[in-house]
Amino acid sequence: MNSVQEGTLLWRPSDAFKQASSMRRYMDWLAQTRGLRFDDYNALWQWSVDHLEDFWASIWEYYAVQSSQPYTTVLEQRAMPGARWFVGAEVSYAEHMFRHATPDRPAILFQSERHPLTEISWATLREQVASVAAGLRAMGVRRGDRVVAYLPNIPQTLVAFLAAASLGATWSSCSPDFGSPSVIDRFKQIEPKVLFAVDGYQYGGKPFDRRAVVQEIIAALPTLEHVVEIPYLDLSPTPSPIKGGGSDSPFPPREGGRGVRYVRWSDLLAEEGSELTFERLPFDHPLYVLYSSGTTGLPKPIVHGQGGVLLEHLKTISLHNNLGPGSRFFWYTSTGWMMWNYLISGLLVGATIILYDGSPGYPDLNALWRLAEATGMSLFGTSAPYLMACLKAGIQPGATFDLGRLQSIGSTGAPLPPEGFAWVYERVKADLWLASLSGGTDVCTAFIVGCPLKPVRAGELQCLGLGCKVEAFNEDGQPVVNEVGELVITEPLPSMPVFFWNDPTRRRYQDSYFAVYPGLWRHGDWIKITPDGSAIIYGRSDSTLNRQGVRMGTSEFYSVVEGVPEVVDSLVIDLEGLGREGYMPLFVVLKPGVELTDELKGRIKARVRQSLSPRHVPDDIIAITEVPRTLNGKKLEVPIKKILMGLPVEKAANPDSMSNPQALRPFVELADWLAARNPGPTAADPDRDR
Repeated sequence: MNSVQEGTLLWRPSDAFKQASSMRRYMDWLAQTRGLRFDDYNALWQWSVDHLEDFWASIWEYYAVQSSQPYTTVLEQRAMPGARWFVGAEVSYAEHMFRHATPDRPAILFQSERHPLTEISWATLREQVASVAAGLRAMGVRRGDRVVAYLPNIPQTLVAFLAAASLGATWSSCSPDFGSPSVIDRFKQIEPKVLFAVDGYQYGGKPFDRRAVVQEIIAALPTLEHVVEIPYLDLSPTPSPIKGGGSDSPFPPREGGRGVRYVRWSDLLAEEGSELTFERLPFDHPLYVLYSSGTTGLPKPIVHGQGGVLLEHLKTISLHNNLGPGSRFFWYTSTGWMMWNYLISGLLVGATIILYDGSPGYPDLNALWRLAEATGMSLFGTSAPYLMACLKAGIQPGATFDLGRLQSIGSTGAPLPPEGFAWVYERVKADLWLASLSGGTDVCTAFIVGCPLKPVRAGELQCLGLGCKVEAFNEDGQPVVNEVGELVITEPLPSMPVFFWNDPTRRRYQDSYFAVYPGLWRHGDWIKITPDGSAIIYGRSDSTLNRQGVRMGTSEFYSVVEGVPEVVDSLVIDLEGLGREGYMPLFVVLKPGVELTDELKGRIKARVRQSLSPRHVPDDIIAITEVPRTLNGKKLEVPIKKILMGLPVEKAANPDSMSNPQALRPFVELADWLAARNPGPTAADPDRDR
């Protein structure tokens, strides 16, 4: 693998590709209908943020958004928080999901470790949604009620969501790999009426029985009235009764007999002949609740509105992902990550969405590349850690599989280093559009996105999203270009949270985003915006390395350290400037059979010194068996930093939000050693879970 520098040109879109793109068609429409002509994407972006109301009104009109009555105002006031969009409009997100229904192509392609690749037609999807909606209506579900799911990424989850959304109910989901405390922490806050749940799931070739976990969840949710059983592993010997949850039910009755009634999924689908109707709702009516990662404290229940999600996803999936009717859209995700919500919105633009349930590494790391060949993917969405794992494993998807229909790869979840970009072009496909994205659960979209009109450069995210005024702020709170600064949003977005659940004074909402820069959204990432309008994300701003005044994002550090052949994974924590002696340990996961010798430590330090700076050479290098990660695969940099600063582990990190809570132990032991060696102030316990 040849080394590649940040900013190296890797791909340019052809003239034909640009002319056929959704972005170009939108620009042509603006010229024809508005008399607005732009020389390039950067000029279009500048107009979109300078004229917010005109831009979002154009998106409404361009995509022919259906409303039971016209809006009176696009944006009531340009304020954060407090902006109200499309006042007076009433829309249905679920209704728009069916506007491109056609017998000519499937709505869904589904595969799992347990099920072969299957097509689901638009007609079947509509029939099932209608049946489940009728069943929910019979259960008493009405506008504003909460419907929750403990389900994997399977078609039943999408059907249940669309059924709930069609009634105006508010949805929320967790993946079945979440433990019961983590699920209860989330669902209990929103007081659901109905729970959809599986008996278990399969991952990495192994089945996991979740019936006991489901029972714990049911017992902790006193507002539940109905539980819908989906026998994914089919662990119950016989079908359970519709009412009562008898001994043959996978979910026994709750203690105290508080009236929960059990319903079989098959019985809901038996409601034949039901007509699918849609409740049209105010623009900011809650569509679903997502949650902050829960690495510290109680997860924040982030409420997203019907209209904000609809407009944002129409814009981003169509214009920035270049998807439409005939496209095949895949993102590897679980139902506990916002990318599931983003993926299913591919139906809004008429794309066929591809759902996959299982491990990306089972039976080997080629699993998803096989899926790409079998489904004829247009866009392969994944995470930066997966691409880097493929690089480390030395696989060559382009030489192994027919990826002729693959047009683009999307990467998110963590910064993708330049060598990850290079691997895609060398080992997957030379003529490919690689779009690295950065956004978050908070807005259920990306701030920095791809653009089919712009080139791809190693380590860079192509552009700032239309209508999204992203700026980099220096330490003085001033916008800068070509310098690393805080990622700040200086104008409102329709998809910003409507509110946090159980936050009547909006204090928690205010403190989460607007406490540092009043009236401006501080996202908590380090970003550099280039003069060309592209951007580079350097990791979380509260985990940034600041050595003797020189700041560096952790992603840049990991790129260097993990370039050492013996290093599989790494975590670096900077404790400088915390009222104690400066100390920056590096934790490394080594290949099996490799020992952390003085010689290897010396090579790692030399590489850091040469590639970064002498300031950033770690004080210690410590071998660990695994890096602590969230259920979504993100490194727990900030919680580990708090543990090393002396915060009790139960306050610094929530094990139920982790994929590997056992990985915390070495850091607790190191914290005790640090406290004995260098007593000093401990970490504060702010409610800053992001």
